[in-house]
Amino acid sequence: MRPFLLVLAVPALVACEGASPAWSSAQTLRGPAATSNAINNQRRNAITDAVQKVSPSVVTVQTEVVQHVAATQFDFFFGRQGGDQVQAGIGSGFIVRDDGVIVTNAHVVSGATKISVALRDGTSYPAKLLGIDEQNDLAVLKIEAKKLPVAALGTSRDLLIGEWAIAIGNPFGFILGNTEPSVTAGVISATGRNLTARGEGQGVYVDMIQTDAAINPGNSGGPLVNALGEVIGVNSSIYSPSGGNVGLGFAIPIDRARRVTDDLLLHGKVRKPWIGVKAEYPQQTSLTRDALNAGAPIHEVVPGSPAADAGLAAGDVIIRAGQRTIKNTYDWDATLLELHVDDIVPLVVRRAGREIDKKVKVADFPEVNAPRVAVLKELELITLTPAIRAERNIKNGQGALIATASQSVSNSLGIQAGDVIVQINNTPVSDAQQVKRVLESLSGKGQSRMVFERGGRIFYTDFSIR
Repeated sequence: MRPFLLVLAVPALVACEGASPAWSSAQTLRGPAATSNAINNQRRNAITDAVQKVSPSVVTVQTEVVQHVAATQFDFFFGRQGGDQVQAGIGSGFIVRDDGVIVTNAHVVSGATKISVALRDGTSYPAKLLGIDEQNDLAVLKIEAKKLPVAALGTSRDLLIGEWAIAIGNPFGFILGNTEPSVTAGVISATGRNLTARGEGQGVYVDMIQTDAAINPGNSGGPLVNALGEVIGVNSSIYSPSGGNVGLGFAIPIDRARRVTDDLLLHGKVRKPWIGVKAEYPQQTSLTRDALNAGAPIHEVVPGSPAADAGLAAGDVIIRAGQRTIKNTYDWDATLLELHVDDIVPLVVRRAGREIDKKVKVADFPEVNAPRVAVLKELELITLTPAIRAERNIKNGQGALIATASQSVSNSLGIQAGDVIVQINNTPVSDAQQVKRVLESLSGKGQSRMVFERGGRIFYTDFSIR
């Protein structure tokens, strides 16, 4: 910055005692107004230009989750009962279509009973959840507004290690007292990162973008931007012993987010790419260079799956998919997240020391297109099939998989999506329709017992239907 030159003129003596001295015109000409253009030009850079392009499209996502809180012994002593408690949450998102389509993280809105979105100017809108993809930790929202500023989407396929990375979002929400997003800058620290530990949500965090741009609570769902003002990732998680930023932030590649968003907008659901193989992961205790470069060993092929049809077998090791080298199972997981249903993928597998070419047609996850049975407007059930059973490692040979469960049913009965109902009272369950008939017949008949499988273990819950 050019230093100011302050020129003082010697004031003339005046007869009035206490009169203010007159400043010279030289000082006036060199004041802030005359140099503002020079300051602006010197201060502007790639980061400020990128922020100016993207920040108008960044929003604050506010949620409410109603949780049922059971009464404690202390409450009973004073005659109080348990009840519903509203828990507020906050995150970030960015507008991808000018009619109000917004991308954020799944863990920001998961379980929310109410979602609202605040724009940069503070205007707030109720938001509708168009769809959620827990596996990719992505969600798409919609607000009723027009001609909104849209974030330009770039690509995450050609990122350069060391290039600028700018994280924009709303860390700590309205604790900061306004709705304008915060900006932190750093570089792309690494690409293709696989997080073997769990992140903040329930997603599969593989092939992630690593950055040292500060990402803090509330930044989740906001954009990671390059120096051109293009979104290259969705801020998702941090690695930190303390819960605060320590320079290890991770973002979901924007190409993956684009595929998920397109699926939700075109099909109303996420089409989960599936070929029906289960691969072995490197042991956490032996993550050596050899273990992380051994390919993706297949330990099971689901009967009747695309992989079975293509001739893949247990013991094969996937070493290439399309143009991508598969160094380990995390690379294979990342490849699956990038594929589209109906794609035909050329694979190279190693079998008994030989490399064999295979072609596999990508299908939808078995339960995605399975018929769903609605029960008392509170549950959606899917009949257990061999493919679903194999994919989810379900021990029981038959039953009804819970696809969705209302919050009230989950709170009251302790059941959740992913559980498998295997018995009601003394009646073993064979399919979803049977569960529907039995449950509807129990209305007003007192207490009953539901037996279900979760994580390979058997649980039960007692309930009554009024």
